[in-house]
Amino acid sequence: MTRLRNIPLATLLTRWVYPAVIAMMALALWQYPTWFGQEIPYQTAAEQEELPDYGRAERETVAREFRAAWVATVANIDWPSAPGLPVAQQQQEAIVLLDKVAAANMNAVIFQVRPQADALYVSELEPWSYYLSGEQGKAPEPLYDPLAFWIEQAHLRGLELHAWVNPYRAHHTQGGPVSEHSIVNTKPELTAKLANGMYWMEPTREETIAHSLSVITDIVRRYDIDGIHYDDYFYPYPSYNEGAPFPDQDSYAAYQQQGGRLGVSDWRRAAVNRFVKDIYREVKRIKSHVKVGVSPFGIWRPKYPETIAGFDQHEQLYADARLWLNEGWLDYFTPQLYWNINRVQQSFPMLLAWWQGENHQQRHLWPGLSSNQVETNRGSDEIINQILFTRALLQEQTGQVFWNVKTVSENPRFAQLLKDTVFYHQALVPASPWLDSTAPLPPEVRYQSNTDGLSVSWQPRGDEAASRWLLYYQARNKWRYRIFNKDILSHQFRQQDEVTAIAVVAVDRNGLESERIDQQIAGR
Repeated sequence: MTRLRNIPLATLLTRWVYPAVIAMMALALWQYPTWFGQEIPYQTAAEQEELPDYGRAERETVAREFRAAWVATVANIDWPSAPGLPVAQQQQEAIVLLDKVAAANMNAVIFQVRPQADALYVSELEPWSYYLSGEQGKAPEPLYDPLAFWIEQAHLRGLELHAWVNPYRAHHTQGGPVSEHSIVNTKPELTAKLANGMYWMEPTREETIAHSLSVITDIVRRYDIDGIHYDDYFYPYPSYNEGAPFPDQDSYAAYQQQGGRLGVSDWRRAAVNRFVKDIYREVKRIKSHVKVGVSPFGIWRPKYPETIAGFDQHEQLYADARLWLNEGWLDYFTPQLYWNINRVQQSFPMLLAWWQGENHQQRHLWPGLSSNQVETNRGSDEIINQILFTRALLQEQTGQVFWNVKTVSENPRFAQLLKDTVFYHQALVPASPWLDSTAPLPPEVRYQSNTDGLSVSWQPRGDEAASRWLLYYQARNKWRYRIFNKDILSHQFRQQDEVTAIAVVAVDRNGLESERIDQQIAGR
């Protein structure tokens, strides 16, 4: 016992607890592929296979979970559905997407605002996106700001909005012709053409780092976003250049002539590491409450952990994602774990547990899930199981991000399954106490019985504005709750709800809760 007490908690978890949990779950999955209930033979969707009954877990205190989806604008994957649509149609499509996300009891969207060194918002630094108007540099007509619109509409529905940027992609093959406004033509010295027709900025150039950082800080300063998010496109995947080296030989030769001693791989990684560290520092300097998230490729390197095989992002994308997590240069980490639980060489549970073992700063670990597979029952079952495993491992700091929003926006069956089972209860985004340790003051609460039932209202107290309101209520000897956005300051219960006690809690932008003060309803 004395020896165990001297072993760090992280070591105990990594060496003994996580492997034991994974082994038990793997055994259960091998014996019972659906995790719960009866084992069923997988069939095609056309055969009307029934999903297992996952049931609903009762809760008396608020759930904490990041429930998000990526909304891709590149190649018009998710929004808008085509370039050049009328503004009214663009806005209506956005509203429909957000309505469906909110209806599934999700709480965030990650909206792509910079797909190819362009802007889906008003910018003086980069041109209007081709994916909006069908012509890069052309503003929407009538003029509106899509990012501002998305933020407003997301917040009205109680959803966080994270602005997603691609760090270095200069032009996509499905981004229309290279325009006079493109960085390919305005700053040609920063870009290189790849074999597949894309253009890429050179990540080691000072001007590249400065430009991309200016774009990100400009968004943070001017928009009421909840997070800045960037993805795995640091250096391009090798296939983009048909396996040939990234064309930065001249820059590396100049580095060596100036006395640089790093090998080419370390030189590239050092530039990416600097960019990642600088983003975090600058965002926190401007607005400390804006979360910084990164979604790298899901495997750090083959053999980490031992049974894992696959693509080496450390050597191919020059992304040392483990270092970023170890150092805490982010607020949430979303590795793209796009493999199924029973895929041994890229095992979802093994990889998630390994990343958690590397989470020395205890940042949020919210994996990216390949949720487009939910078109089949087998795929739906897989995603539900991944959510359940993530909860088991991460407890009250759990979360996930769906690739992509079509998981709920174009699959009503799965959206309803989420709402009926694993997302049955609303959830707050887990708190980020390293960003803020001061809880908001509880609101002033009033209630009044009337012929319709019970009217409850509340008013904020203190200087810090609430981001959400959490209304607890007791009915038939059980506590339940509702989450409201910051603009809602009242709620009407029906007579048949039989509410006997209430409490209203303020929640700030970092997820911290005010004191909970229960009030018994007189005469009930």
